[in-house]
Amino acid sequence: MNRRPRATSVSICHQDGTALPLRVRRCDTFLCRLRGLTFRRSLPADEGLLFVEHTASRLGTAIHMLCVFFDIGVVWLAEDGTVVDMRLAKPFRPYYAPRAPARYYLEGPPALLRWVSIGERLIIQPESA
Repeated sequence: MNRRPRATSVSICHQDGTALPLRVRRCDTFLCRLRGLTFRRSLPADEGLLFVEHTASRLGTAIHMLCVFFDIGVVWLAEDGTVVDMRLAKPFRPYYAPRAPARYYLEGPPALLRWVSIGERLIIQPESA
């Protein structure tokens, strides 16, 4: 069977090509999305997870913070990479959803919220080997 291997790491860049200072793991499988940051005690300041859903929606990209023990920055992106919402998510909160439909959401350190702005278009690029 000729399957193309999935990229597990991506770079997230601004329109000018500068990358966010994060090592980003792409989560596009059921198990990766299910686990997310649940039960982790911390997240390194240079690490993030990019969750990929099959279609853009508000409900499908909603998150919970149950069994997450630290604050995170969450950025929701439309199909074209435009930031549609962002929020500081607090531990053990049951529900955060974007204001507009999103296809992707990026979870990272709280500083992530200072690095991007709503309406900005970000570029998701597979990392080269």
